[in-house]
Amino acid sequence: MNEKAIERATEIIGEKTGYIGGGMEGYTVLALIDENGYPTASTLTVSKANGIEWITFLTGLDSNKAKRIANCNKGSVCFASPAYNITLVGTLEILTDLDSKKEMWQEPIGMMFDGPEDPNFCVIRLRTERYNILLADDGTEATGTL
Repeated sequence: MNEKAIERATEIIGEKTGYIGGGMEGYTVLALIDENGYPTASTLTVSKANGIEWITFLTGLDSNKAKRIANCNKGSVCFASPAYNITLVGTLEILTDLDSKKEMWQEPIGMMFDGPEDPNFCVIRLRTERYNILLADDGTEATGTL
């Protein structure tokens, strides 16, 4: 049963990846711990993903997200709509090497940054350690670790 749920979650995440198409339907929320130890959550667009194994987002080094990850690198991503809830929990890292920035660059982010070489531009990657998947259409629920 987990394999079927993981396959469907991979499809959904793929549909939510990028800045065009179905990526804007439903919500993708990144939850972090702030400097006072409280949980915070913000919606964002997934840049790229490898199924449920890892998810990336694009932001600035001066953003609250990057600052919070520097203090606590544990976090969670939730993809939610009336049809599904996919929660991934894991470790976050901030990537600043040029190769990663070039690989993850997407043109819509160009409104905020001068290109992959922009020193403030960075990539956030969540590496999933555990997951919870609920698919409303057939009532499938799967939990596990990677």
